[in-house]
Amino acid sequence: RVSSVLNRDVKQFGKKNMFDASEETCWNSDQGPVQWVALDFPRTVKVSRLHVQFQGGFSSRLCTLEGCRTGEELAKISKLYPEDSNALQISFGTNSLAQGFQVQETVLDKLKITFENGTDFFGRIVIYHLRVLGERL
Repeated sequence: RVSSVLNRDVKQFGKKNMFDASEETCWNSDQGPVQWVALDFPRTVKVSRLHVQFQGGFSSRLCTLEGCRTGEELAKISKLYPEDSNALQISFGTNSLAQGFQVQETVLDKLKITFENGTDFFGRIVIYHLRVLGERL
């Protein structure tokens, strides 16, 4: 699930575009001070890396990661401080590309990424690629 889609045009800017591995498509949120992406995994996972590629100028200065196991409330995992760039950014573990963009491996069934303090004046977020890497438990 996502907080919003630009002009409600899910065909052109919908959430599926973050996961299709195409350089031509993206998720584009509508305007607003806080945007988010929530992922429900079909099985418990141990998340070891998060890859995200924003469009420069439409990123977030602060991302809050929350997660939980089934039946639990979301709990804060980490705050991340991505760069405002087009580069693929990697978090978790030791291969972090963005300073402060790092958390420990986490076991969960749900993950929510909240994008606060967007770099766009209207609060829009544009993500070309979002990958959650790890292992199924």
